[in-house]
Amino acid sequence: MKEHFPALIVVTPLIMALLVSAMSWLNKKLCFPTTVLALLVSLLSSIGLLLRVMSEGTVRYRLGGWSPPWGIAYEADHLNGLILVVVSLAAFLNLIGSKALVAKEFDQKEGPFYTLYLLFVTGLLGILVTGDAFNLYVLLEIASLSGYALIGMGNGRASLAGLNYVFMGTIGASFYLLGIGYLYLATGSLNMADISAILPGILPSNVVFLAFLLCLSGMLIKMAFFPLHGWLPNAYTHAFSTASSLVAPLTTKVMIYVMIRISFFVFPPAFVLTGVDISGALVWFAVVAMVMGSVLALSQKRLKRMLAYIIVAEVGYMVGGFWLGNRLGMNGAILHIANDVMMTLCVFLAAGAISYKINDDRFSALQGIFRKMPFTMAFFMIGALSIIGVPPTCGFFSKWYLISGGIAAGQYGFVAALLFSSLVNAVLFFRIVEIGYYEPFPEGHHAHHARSGPKGGMAEAPLGMLVSLGITAGLLIVMGIYSGDIVNNIIQFAVPL
Repeated sequence: MKEHFPALIVVTPLIMALLVSAMSWLNKKLCFPTTVLALLVSLLSSIGLLLRVMSEGTVRYRLGGWSPPWGIAYEADHLNGLILVVVSLAAFLNLIGSKALVAKEFDQKEGPFYTLYLLFVTGLLGILVTGDAFNLYVLLEIASLSGYALIGMGNGRASLAGLNYVFMGTIGASFYLLGIGYLYLATGSLNMADISAILPGILPSNVVFLAFLLCLSGMLIKMAFFPLHGWLPNAYTHAFSTASSLVAPLTTKVMIYVMIRISFFVFPPAFVLTGVDISGALVWFAVVAMVMGSVLALSQKRLKRMLAYIIVAEVGYMVGGFWLGNRLGMNGAILHIANDVMMTLCVFLAAGAISYKINDDRFSALQGIFRKMPFTMAFFMIGALSIIGVPPTCGFFSKWYLISGGIAAGQYGFVAALLFSSLVNAVLFFRIVEIGYYEPFPEGHHAHHARSGPKGGMAEAPLGMLVSLGITAGLLIVMGIYSGDIVNNIIQFAVPL
């Protein structure tokens, strides 16, 4: 069974998506348990694959037994092994925590939602495990098309936000595909391992240089790297909470993974870091992303929109950390990918729980929310503390590596921007505490909520939401405590010497 873990990770949710689509017509009650089963298989297979990678090294799997470059190969190493576990875990926890919200937001459309949910996760997991550059594009489009639909199913301006996402996403994917086309012209292969072996023998090459810039440009658009972020805030704000709590934690982080994979495991690292000579420029763009993302978050009056701009800043953390070009920075960037998936999931799950109870995420509607939803807000604050970077939460440790890498590289602007962004995050979340805990309750609040819940107005989210949210918040502390083990046993082997 363990030999087929790479295939099970992708094939199981893909097949189950077809079954869920059929069940939406035959028996809607089976849609949710079937989706849970599919993601549970992917999660367990991802964990098993990571353990196998840690004991055996890189795992290679040939689909249908066809050898590359004619066949498609899946390849798992320490880099994607870790991200596979985090992505499949986040998708599973979000699914469990969003059951009640799906029934409310997608009334009579649960089947299509769960079908798109599985296709989206299939695309992301396939992107992570594939060893074929063109197959990565196909899986990228599966994830993107599913993501567009999930966002567009929201109310109000969601369809327009989804359309904007389609335009920007298509441009990004086209850049990547064009870059892969030039790579194929230069090497005659689409298998990443083959391309990596061929490229050193044909460098320097203007075609390869152009191919790298095109692929990188596509990924920067897809990850919403400032100032190419215009599609992200509206998409995550106007989508239903169940969709935004899936897309927001995963999309940008998987695209950052693709940037790392292409830069170090397709193109030669020496060529990327010194031959192309754009590291310094990208670090400074990351500085601008951190500062502007944080400043724009300060001006928001809706919770999900504020969180969306925090993601823009967080993308700057990871892109800048990678392009510092030293091991500390790269370790911090990879660790922050894993951490940020769980941190973003935590705060968006909490935002979904709040939306479920009060049907609003405007700051003005959050007065008294700590009294009404104490457990939800406690878990939300754990996520907030991790985003700020308070120990022992995991966000502190990845930021420590990033700051150390910035100092080692002499990039003090990067260090200052990261510290500035962290301080702004503290201000942002203290504003939520101030509104939700300290501000006077609106007139009639006590009387209204005394009827809506026990003990003076407490009306918490459903148990499934709280359990999923609590597990996610707990993982932020566990991942922080074991950050050293994650780096020493996994991430240090993910960065080429």
